[in-house]
Amino acid sequence: MAFAVARTRDEAHLYLDLHPCACGSVDTTWHSGLVSVEEGLVNRYSGVCGGCGTAREYLFGLPERPVVPTGYPTFGGAEPSELLDAGEWLWVADLSAGNVPVDDRAEARRTLRVATAAVEEVVKFVPPGADAVPDDGFWSERGQQLRAADPGRFQLDRLLIVRDTYQDLAGRHA
Repeated sequence: MAFAVARTRDEAHLYLDLHPCACGSVDTTWHSGLVSVEEGLVNRYSGVCGGCGTAREYLFGLPERPVVPTGYPTFGGAEPSELLDAGEWLWVADLSAGNVPVDDRAEARRTLRVATAAVEEVVKFVPPGADAVPDDGFWSERGQQLRAADPGRFQLDRLLIVRDTYQDLAGRHA
């Protein structure tokens, strides 16, 4: 069994936040560390749900090359995510950009940086020379629904405009 790779801690924690416990709670204090399984080393995230007390565990593959964080957030290297599809990343960007606080400049900048980085993750799904995210960039129900609602949002030129806009807005809150 191959494990989907969590390229960075930020990506793993985002994935965990998007996958709540069966009770619906995301209130889990996660502990992580490398463990050996039959397939090799994996990064194990474990914790207890704060909502219902259920033990939770996720195992993630390790990236071929470690990604050195270069700021907040650092979701991954040059390769596209294996945990979240292009539609989920755009959903994260939309959610973040729609929740920018108006009375806290530092938090507004942080939130816009998440939105910027999430759009950049969508861009990584566009193959060199292509002008849009291909069909295989969508495997989750949420991602497929977002694409079906407005496939033009996954055109490279539109993605770059959105990314640059969020980046400019984040810079204004510095």
